[in-house]
Amino acid sequence: MEEKAYKLLASQLDISGKRAKELIDRGLVYVGDKKLKIARAPLKEDTKFRVELPANIEKIYEDDDMVVVNKPAFLDSYEVEAEFPGAKLIHRLDRETSGVLLLAKNEEFLQKAIEEFKNKKVVKRYVAWVEGVVYEELKIDAPIWSVKRAGKVISKIDFKRGKEALTIVKPNIVQGKKSKVDIEIKTGRTHQIRIHLAYVEHPIVGDEAYGSVTKAKRILLHAKEIEIFDKHFIAPEPKDILKYK
Repeated sequence: MEEKAYKLLASQLDISGKRAKELIDRGLVYVGDKKLKIARAPLKEDTKFRVELPANIEKIYEDDDMVVVNKPAFLDSYEVEAEFPGAKLIHRLDRETSGVLLLAKNEEFLQKAIEEFKNKKVVKRYVAWVEGVVYEELKIDAPIWSVKRAGKVISKIDFKRGKEALTIVKPNIVQGKKSKVDIEIKTGRTHQIRIHLAYVEHPIVGDEAYGSVTKAKRILLHAKEIEIFDKHFIAPEPKDILKYK
């Protein structure tokens, strides 16, 4: 016999159907090595699930103006914000992206920090595993156009309507047909790194939406460093970034 996936999960974990749907929708539930994507998918009643909950939020730094954390993968930036009452996000990371995230503790500092981002005075460095072999530095200068549709932001390379976007990619390690790369972005467009790497035919491992052919627990992208004002923050690489399998 078969039953809807979220009902089976709810029964096995002794949780509500709503909570089971939430876990599936957030990409935290696996059947074998495959991520379960559809909460209402019919599955055999003896199906065994694996749930991978996000790691704890690690505080890197705090003073009177800001809180800096190492955001784990599978948490929305707004979920992190909710853990620090009164603090406001200065910028955001995609849900599956881990790494340095900045929050302001007062309005004056928030506006100053936002201006630093707008004026391109903030240094942002990432590390990622990508498809294919990257053996030389890549300078990706391609405008990105974003539009909201059905509550979601869709971005793409568009040389007529797009806004300036510049990404620098440097080779780090080659392992088989995958490469670990260091990335610095000079602008901050929605999904910029993901789109630019796909544009040069090196999509991030696990990023099926932008062309990755490799299954992974998440998009293997980590925000490693941020320099703002006179401060420099580093988030240690998680295990899945330090070494690819």
